[in-house]
Amino acid sequence: MSVGELVYRRVFRAPRELVWRCLTEPAELAQFWGPRGIVTPLDGIIVELHAGGRFETLMVGDHGNHRMIATFTEVVPPERLSWVEPASGMHTTATLIDLGDATTEIVIHQQHVPEPMRTPEARAGFITSLDKLEHHLTHLIRQERP
Repeated sequence: MSVGELVYRRVFRAPRELVWRCLTEPAELAQFWGPRGIVTPLDGIIVELHAGGRFETLMVGDHGNHRMIATFTEVVPPERLSWVEPASGMHTTATLIDLGDATTEIVIHQQHVPEPMRTPEARAGFITSLDKLEHHLTHLIRQERP
């Protein structure tokens, strides 16, 4: 990996299509997007799910708001989603790997990551968003079972 590049990996006990749905539908994104302690209101999320489409989120926390404005560069359901944030040049690719047995590995590869987002604190915060996604997936799976 080069400077300004980060990779996060997580295995979820959830089918790939469900993980994809959580990453691409505003109502699902609102349940987990952003680090612990941050909320992302549904009305602050825009997902135009095609290459060239907008991807925006408004994260609200005790220390103010942060709006992510991005453009999708690649949309390959249900396996790969990429976007670039023009303000920083950061490029994110989320790859969903079907491991079988209703288990999915997600690999999030970020390039041109701004220095403030590479600190240990920022990286730990990002991991809490994956924790929130895992919790949300567990909740959805429980709901789907009879």
